[in-house]
Amino acid sequence: MTNQPIDWKQEAQKRKEEFLEDLFAILRIDSVRDDEQATEDAPVGPGPKEALEAFLKIGERDGFKTENFSNLAGHMEYGEGDEIMGVLAHVDVVPVGTGWETDPFEPVIKDGRIYARGASDDKGPGMAAYYALKIIKDLGLPVSKKVRFILGTDEESEWKGMAHYLSVEKEPDFGFSPDANFPIINGEKGNVSVYLETEGNSEGGKNKLISFQAGLRENMVPQDAVAVFESEEADVFEQAFNDYEESLPVTGTVAVDGNRVTITVVGKSAHGASPASGENAGTYLANFLSGYAFGGDAANFIETAATLLHDDPKGEKLGVASTDEVMGELTMNVGVFSYAEGEGGKISLNFRFPQSTTAEAITETVKEKVSTYNMTVSRNKGKEPHYVPGNDPLVQTLLDVYARQTGLEAHEQVIGGGTYGRLMKRGVAYGAMFPDSIDTMHQANEFMAVDNLMDAMAIYAEAIYELIK
Repeated sequence: MTNQPIDWKQEAQKRKEEFLEDLFAILRIDSVRDDEQATEDAPVGPGPKEALEAFLKIGERDGFKTENFSNLAGHMEYGEGDEIMGVLAHVDVVPVGTGWETDPFEPVIKDGRIYARGASDDKGPGMAAYYALKIIKDLGLPVSKKVRFILGTDEESEWKGMAHYLSVEKEPDFGFSPDANFPIINGEKGNVSVYLETEGNSEGGKNKLISFQAGLRENMVPQDAVAVFESEEADVFEQAFNDYEESLPVTGTVAVDGNRVTITVVGKSAHGASPASGENAGTYLANFLSGYAFGGDAANFIETAATLLHDDPKGEKLGVASTDEVMGELTMNVGVFSYAEGEGGKISLNFRFPQSTTAEAITETVKEKVSTYNMTVSRNKGKEPHYVPGNDPLVQTLLDVYARQTGLEAHEQVIGGGTYGRLMKRGVAYGAMFPDSIDTMHQANEFMAVDNLMDAMAIYAEAIYELIK
C-alpha cells in the first residue's frame, strides 16, 4: 500500500460489475415477512431467511468472518479493537402491492435506474455499504476498531431480528444505517401504532356493511380499498361514486349485483412516515360511504375514518397534532382497515411524533376522541424519539465526508421514518438517498439510480475508514 490519497470513487467503479451481480441476486429473493410460512428455522418466513443466508454467503466468499443468529439476523466482521462500529442494514422488504410495470423480484435497469422491490429500501444501499467495507478490506487498510456489518430480517415490521441480535451480542458503540437520506439523519421521531377496534354488528341502516378492507402494512399508505355492502338503493351508487371521484386524486369502480354493491378505490401508496405524499384509498372510501345510512358498529367504523382520520396527516382532527423545533411535526398514517360483518373492525394508525409529545399522550387523546364512536383503543410498545447531537464526532465525520465527496452542503436532518440507526445510542442513518433522488420507497415501481448507489458506496467507504482507522 502506498501513501497516495485513495480515490474512493475510482475504487467503487472498479467493483461496479461485481456489485450489480451480487445486488441482483439479493433483489431476486422475495423477502417479504410471511408469518403464515414461519417455522422455528425461518422465524419470519422463508424469504427473509433466504436473503439473509445469501448475503452472508457473499461475505464468506469475500473472506469476512460471518455469523448467523437463528436466521433472524447476521453479521460480517472485520478488524480488531475494543470499540465496535456497527453498519446496520436489512434484507426484508415491504409487500409488493399493485401497480408494478415490471416483475418486482426480477430487477431490471432502465434509464440508469434499477427497478425492483428493495432497490432503494434497503437492499441497494445495504449492498453499497457492504461493498464499501469490502473496499477497505481489499486495500488492506490499517484499522484500530472492529466493524460489524449487521443484517436484520424484519425491519419493516417488528424488528424481531435485531431484538434477538442485541439480546445475544453487544450493542455497537457507534455507527450508522444506510437506510434513509444524505447528508445524514441524526434524529428520528418517535413511532407508535394505535389500534381502533369495534364489534361487527352491521344492522340498523338502509345499507349493511359486509366487509371493508384497505392497506397492507401500518407503515404504508393504503393504495387499494374495497367495500362490500348490501343496499336498498343499490342502483344509485355507480353514478354517485363517479360524481364523488371526479375531482379527487383517486379512482375507483362500482359493481352492482342485485342488492349487493362492491366499491373499489385506488389511491397512491407512500411511506407511512410521509403520509401526505400518498393518497389514502381507505379514508377516501370511508368518506364516500359516510354519506349513506349504515347501522350499528359499521356506522361507527365508517364515521370514525371519515370524520376523524380522512385527509389529516397531522392528526389535527384527533387532537394529537404536535411540533417542536428540532423534530418538526407529528404525522399520522392510517395504514390498515379491516371490517367483517359479525367479526368486527379494526383501524391501525401509525404516528411519528416529535419530542414535544409522548406515545401515552397520543393514545389517551385518541381514546377520548373516538369514545363518541364506541371504538376501543390499544397501542403497541412503540419507540421513543432518538437524537444524536450535531456536535458528536460521529455526526461531524459523516457530514465532512459527504461534503468532501459531493461538494454539497452538509447539515443535520430529522425524519419520521425509523431506521436501525436508533438501536445504537450513538447511531444515525446515512444515505443512500441524495437530495435530488426520487423517493419510491414502499411504492410500486420502486427504483434506485445506479450512479447514486456507486456514489454512496464511495462515501460509505471513506466514512467507515475515517471512523475505524
